[in-house]
Order: sequence, then structure tokens, then C-alpha cells
Amino acid sequence: MGSSKLITATFLLVLYLQAPIMATAAGNSNLFRDYIGAIYNGVRFTDVPVDPRVRFDYILAFVIDYTTATEPPTPTNGRFNVFWQDTVLTPAAIAEVKRRNPNVRVGVSLGGATVSGSPVFFNVTCGVDAWVRNAVESLTGIIQRYGLDGIDIDYKEFQVNPATFAECAGRLVAALKSSGVIRFASIAPYGNADVQRYYRTLWGGARPCHRLRQLPVLRLKYVSLFDEQMFNYPGANILASFSTAATNTTVPVGTALSACQTLQSQGKLYGIFIWAADHSRNQGFKYETQAQALLTNATGY
Repeated sequence: MGSSKLITATFLLVLYLQAPIMATAAGNSNLFRDYIGAIYNGVRFTDVPVDPRVRFDYILAFVIDYTTATEPPTPTNGRFNVFWQDTVLTPAAIAEVKRRNPNVRVGVSLGGATVSGSPVFFNVTCGVDAWVRNAVESLTGIIQRYGLDGIDIDYKEFQVNPATFAECAGRLVAALKSSGVIRFASIAPYGNADVQRYYRTLWGGARPCHRLRQLPVLRLKYVSLFDEQMFNYPGANILASFSTAATNTTVPVGTALSACQTLQSQGKLYGIFIWAADHSRNQGFKYETQAQALLTNATGY
């Protein structure tokens, strides 16, 4: 039941729920995030090095409002099910990693790219009110059962219009926040013009968006793409990203880390997120270590 996703030039937008959106985004900070659990290769929280000098969020991948009781899997209108490797990343494991590391939070990502090899679509056939009600109920149960701290919205394909997605996702975040179920929420749009239309509607922007090339990019191009997202999402806290998967369609890790150094020197590096600990396992988590070391240079957060 694993899920996978392809990141090209993806940037994570962290929506802080405890304060209104400010006119300008924050500068450098030490927030690090690592997706985990989608590949079903047995990776554990304890495998990943955690630097006590950073704020570290594990993001479980994924919960999806689909069922595999049908072939192919079908949408369930906001009734979310667990699709990460929960035989390894258990409630007890979550509690233990947080106990051992006071700087750690654990969230869960909604959506992803595939379920059992089929595409995941954001789909609403029951009406917005019913979808939100189902989502709040099912996610509250999962979050409380596993002791989670937040959510990450990561749908890549849609069978509704942008306004419907924005209303569903916005009301879901507001409801979970107001009830105290979550401490943080984020969105993870990637560089596709159609996908960006949905997330920018959720964010409230209306500026034109340029397609990001799904090809390796040079350091300065990466910085330029990052600046473009700062323009597209005014007031957002944006995290730079890279993938440790073995692929030639993503930003090379060395390029991404070099760009992160440039962004930090410009006071723009709010944090870094990696897809994914599952892939990093065979590399000894060296890029997680390097990224966290870079983030310890942040002077204020």
C-alpha cells in the first residue's frame, strides 16, 4: 500500500497557525523536515540522525482518502486511511523518538502521488461540508491515536476546481487548529503551473505562475525558482528542498545544498526538507546530516 512521489523543484510552504500571515516572510531559521515511511523499506525514526540544534519535523507519508478495498483504489470523500509503514512507524515509536529528542515533532502528509500504483486525485463527490466533516473526524482520530503534531497537504492531481480544493483544505486546517488537534500545517506544491493554481488559490494569491522545468537546475536557477515562489506566496515561510532518490529528473543534491548556502547568505533560508529518509537510508543519511549542519548557522528563529 506504499505511495511514492517525484519532486522536481518543490518548495514547502509552512503555514504558522498561531499567528496571522505577515506581510513579509521570515528570514533564516533552523527548521528541518524529512518525509518518512512511503517506500516500505523498514526505515525507522531511530535510523535518522537528529541534530539537537535544529527544529526537526518527521513527516509521515502518507494518509490518503482512498480505499484499497476496490481495484483500482477509489476515493473516500475525506475519510483518510494510513498508508505509511505503520508496522514500523508505530504510535510507540513516535512517542519514543519525541521523548528522546525534545526538538522533534511528527506530522503527517495528506495525498501524495500514487496509491497501489494508481494516481491519487483530490476528489469531492459528497459536497464540501460532508468532505470537511469526514476529514476532520478521520484525521482527528489518526492524529490523536499516533500522537502527531501537524499536517502537510501534498495533493498533486485534482478532479475538482481550485476554489473547491481551497475551501476544503482551508476549512480543514482551520477546524483542526481551532480544536487544538494540530500545532502546524504546511502545503507542498511543486513546479507545475496547474498544480500551482490550486495551491495559490488556497493561499489567496492571484499572480501569474510560470512552469518550473522538470530538469536538473544550476545553483543560480534554483535560487531564482525559490525567489519566484516567494513572489507567488507572499508572506509564506518557504523551505528549500531536494530528493535523495536515485533519479536524473530532480535537482542534484550538491546543487540544492549549494543553493541553500546562497539563500542563507541572503537571509532567506527558513529551512530545508528532504524527500525522503527511506531513500537516504542506503546513503547513511549523509545529506540529512549536512543539511542540519547548515541550518545550525541560523542566527534567529
